[in-house]
Amino acid sequence: MERNVIPRIKLLRTQQGYSLQGLAEVTGLTKSYLSKLERGVCTPSIAAALRIARALGVDTQALFGETATNPDIAVIRHHARMSVERPAGLQGGRRLEILPTPAGLTRMQPFVLHLASDFAAGPQVAGHAGEEFLYVLEGDVEMEWGERRERLMPGDAVYFNASVPHRLRALGKSPAAVLVVTSAAASANPLFTEDGPRAGRPTPSPR
Repeated sequence: MERNVIPRIKLLRTQQGYSLQGLAEVTGLTKSYLSKLERGVCTPSIAAALRIARALGVDTQALFGETATNPDIAVIRHHARMSVERPAGLQGGRRLEILPTPAGLTRMQPFVLHLASDFAAGPQVAGHAGEEFLYVLEGDVEMEWGERRERLMPGDAVYFNASVPHRLRALGKSPAAVLVVTSAAASANPLFTEDGPRAGRPTPSPR
């Protein structure tokens, strides 16, 4: 069974000597958003988790309480996976599983993204640096990439230039699960920008 966890952002932030405002400036996320994450009021998206971990000089596993020690290999059993869940009332409800990365290998970051069946509107389209790979594990999924739309079923895969604005959402009444792998270049950039407003721009209204 996956474990729901609250990020150790405040602990890691203070250990690194960052104020809340300082971390906001480094990550490009708002101070209020980071404060909510630290208090457990909301949970981070893939995008926010990547950016915070990069700014603090840790991998995402350390951000959520654990880190791999072997520089060349990392193994995590199904029952030990860490899970971050967003309630249904927060932008449709999603669950994010943090997958392992070896301590010495940082070119890729894998996640499993679970999209709830009531996630009807989908996030805003956004692009970011790097490359991205998606593999649909279950459910009916729609991907928008630039002007192109693709309906994806279990077993379908997409590898794409992530600088082209894109988004992903579940279709139909059943939840969907997608394996997401981003390249290291994507770590400092948003995967889905609705999940962690950037500092210096208005906070989007709830969807």
